Amino acid sequence: MRIQGLATVLIAAATLLLADARADVVIANPTVELNADQVRDLYLGEMQFAGKLKLVPLDNRERLHDFLERVLQSDERKYTARWTRKTFREGIAAPAVKDSDAEVAAFVRRTPGAVGYVREATPGVKVLQKY
Repeated sequence: MRIQGLATVLIAAATLLLADARADVVIANPTVELNADQVRDLYLGEMQFAGKLKLVPLDNRERLHDFLERVLQSDERKYTARWTRKTFREGIAAPAVKDSDAEVAAFVRRTPGAVGYVREATPGVKVLQKY
């Protein structure tokens, strides 16, 4: 019985470590300061500015599925439909889409107000949240 309990604890600890090790991150240009709720609002089209700073959200084709599932609790069909409505009703453009982590990180690094999500942060960007 004692060995089963220890095994259960070890498995749970390993699962938590692996989950954290594979966590993706939301990154931003160093000019941006947002909390997790504001990141969600940005990607739902409910927030366009942080103070006077125009925000520039980017989607990452490589990580879109996980981002939508874990951060927005949505799927691609619902996300696309939401942005289609936002575009036609409010004139707000959907986030631009980059094809890779490298493209997202490079754009975020050089663009004031930019926010994106990647597998892991690189120098020159700020990590806003892990997910």
